[in-house]
Amino acid sequence: MIRCMAIDDEPLALRQIVSYIGKVPFLELAVECQSAVEARRFLEQDTVDAIFCDINMPDLNGMDFIKSLTTPPLVVFTTAYAEYAVEGFEVNAVDYLLKPFGMQEFHRAANRLKERMHNKSDYSEHSDSLEQNDTIFLKTDHRIVKVATHDIRYIEAMSEYLKVYLRNEAKPVVTLLSMKKMEERLPSNFMRIHRSYIINLNDILEVNKNRIIMDADTYLPIGDMYRDTFQSYVDTKFLGK
Repeated sequence: MIRCMAIDDEPLALRQIVSYIGKVPFLELAVECQSAVEARRFLEQDTVDAIFCDINMPDLNGMDFIKSLTTPPLVVFTTAYAEYAVEGFEVNAVDYLLKPFGMQEFHRAANRLKERMHNKSDYSEHSDSLEQNDTIFLKTDHRIVKVATHDIRYIEAMSEYLKVYLRNEAKPVVTLLSMKKMEERLPSNFMRIHRSYIINLNDILEVNKNRIIMDADTYLPIGDMYRDTFQSYVDTKFLGK
């Protein structure tokens, strides 16, 4: 299933997109939003695979909204203004639906989404070896900083913020982001061990009962919900009787 977000400031147009999504077996509606601002709030806490997004909206138009996302989902733009088509494809949009459009045009866009999702999945399977060199961008103190994931030692949650501890850096990077969003973006050598902690498995110094020792000054707890998963990982690496 492809989890979708529908965004349009016109209630009738939004209702039409929601209806069309419901008629395509491989699409699933995750949320419907009447503004890009509302959509952004949702994406701070959750993820979707694809967005059907109107362009000409007040406050923040759809094009600028998509451009503002660090790792945007696949997008199909919907608008009554044909002049946006070229710009839409410049941001790698999957398709462009010119209003008014019918089910036939929508189904074409949905099939293109399905094909792009399939290609994206194939690429991910072949890029696992590159994960250690991956990078992310984090907003902190009105700046956007580039962080190499292999430099992240562990991450601590503080209410709505995350503290990202980096090797060779005295202070962590503090960013407004959910643990779920961060967890989904990190490569496979990271694991959540507690509701408040994600660790780089390569940086474990010692496992002592219900604690993970990262260094002489850093002892992190293993939460009950995550203990079995972590133990399974240890078992795959354990040598001995």
